[in-house]
Amino acid sequence: MIEHLQELVNGNPALVHRGRWTNADMLLEVGDRGHVVAIRQGRIEAVRPVEMNVSKWHFAIRASTEAWAEFWQPMPKPRHHDLIALIREGKMRFEGDLDLLMANLLYLKLVLEAPRKLEGTA
Repeated sequence: MIEHLQELVNGNPALVHRGRWTNADMLLEVGDRGHVVAIRQGRIEAVRPVEMNVSKWHFAIRASTEAWAEFWQPMPKPRHHDLIALIREGKMRFEGDLDLLMANLLYLKLVLEAPRKLEGTA
């Protein structure tokens, strides 16, 4: 899913416009694999694997592979449909600059929901 995030977001002009003030490096952790997603003016500039103790990021969104797989289903089951719902279930956590994350939460939710549109999701 993560390998398609850049094209899904950058190919959606409305989503890029919504995030036009967003400039951040987000650590997206799926199970034990992390990727730094560089967001600049609402566009995803790069998605790169985390380099051990070298990668810098502003905030992190971490969840198990199973939680992400369910979240990315075209129609997720209840309590797996939203980032906050996954936090309430104890299956996801936010870390780092939470002010920056929360200021851009709607945009980030839409970015992370984008893989639901892919065929054969999860």
